Amino acid sequence: MDEELRSLLTSLVEIETENPPGDEAAAAQFVSDWLDSRGVSATLVEEPFPDRPQVAARVGDGEPSVVLNGHLDVVPAGDRDQWTHPPYDPTVRDGRLYGRGSADMKCGVALAMLATVEFADAFESGALDGSLVFHAAVGEETAEPGTKTLLERGYDGTYGVVLEPTALRTATSAKGLGWYEISVGGDPSHASRPDEGDNAIGNARPVLDALEAYDEEIRARSDSLVGRPTATVTRFEAGTKENVVPESATITVDRRFVPAEAVEEVDAEIDALLSDVAAEHDLNVEWTRTRVYESAAVPTDSDIAVRFRDAAAERADIDPVPWGIRAATDVRNLVNDAGWTRLRGGRGRWRRPTPTTSTSNCRRSKPGTTSSARRSADCSRPAETDTDCRLTG
Repeated sequence: MDEELRSLLTSLVEIETENPPGDEAAAAQFVSDWLDSRGVSATLVEEPFPDRPQVAARVGDGEPSVVLNGHLDVVPAGDRDQWTHPPYDPTVRDGRLYGRGSADMKCGVALAMLATVEFADAFESGALDGSLVFHAAVGEETAEPGTKTLLERGYDGTYGVVLEPTALRTATSAKGLGWYEISVGGDPSHASRPDEGDNAIGNARPVLDALEAYDEEIRARSDSLVGRPTATVTRFEAGTKENVVPESATITVDRRFVPAEAVEEVDAEIDALLSDVAAEHDLNVEWTRTRVYESAAVPTDSDIAVRFRDAAAERADIDPVPWGIRAATDVRNLVNDAGWTRLRGGRGRWRRPTPTTSTSNCRRSKPGTTSSARRSADCSRPAETDTDCRLTG
């Protein structure tokens, strides 16, 4: 691993930026100071959250302009005793740097920082046409409007690259995500007299059955790049005490949708499904959508997409077939809000979220070429468990 990259990535990983609750301020200050000290004028954007600044910079003022987008926040580390390596005490072993956020996505942020500094003089002097825009956004992990705000404040461009890992494949489309919270009512009573109440858990059974049937139904739909939509029950909560019949049950559904589906259409499907099951079983059912990442897509034959695929095929023997990604990211802001061509691409690949060990194997490209990342993540639980997952690039 390049020593400058290793040092920079280590510094970023050491700064805890878990979201929730959203604690990116120290990292944003570090990134801003680092860029400023190397001649790149960075701005701390104190929107949309004054206590959670973002970082933005622009070098050059010509067209076309390319945005390098990354986010500072990371998924919470959870039970730190379960980590093979301490999540915020970066450890380098066998060329890999272990720590929370090393793969998603502080390595991408570090490479964007290095690339911005490396090419600043060339863009500013006119030796390179166009300009480069740097984003270190907040709130990506919880669908907050960090990247959207940076675009609205003028840190936009002609093209954008979201520096998430794709195993060097060029993603021109991405699934959307909606989280739905469904409440099923009941009537509480003491468990010694259960017939005097109406158990919300029992009332939730037909709702769960309907959701299972809905998931099977929508899986018949398909998108050639991102696959099938899904509706997955991920949480079920009911009851307040062991001897009390629950008066309510809450079901959480993760609904993944393809670019051909609009979130308003998904809302309507959820509403119709729950209205039908409530009427059939005489239930009190309410729902709300708590979060959304819109799906997004750009033409697979756009000039920049073709160039990226050809370059990956030539330099890394990556199949140039058009491809889309199933995860949901801030790409939605670049395509749906800003309305310009975006690509998502980087080294490394995703297989499982929230690893108990996160690693990054970043390699900086040679001077004069575009900086890129090679990222990997071991997500191995302690040896006494059978769970082992490795993400490699």
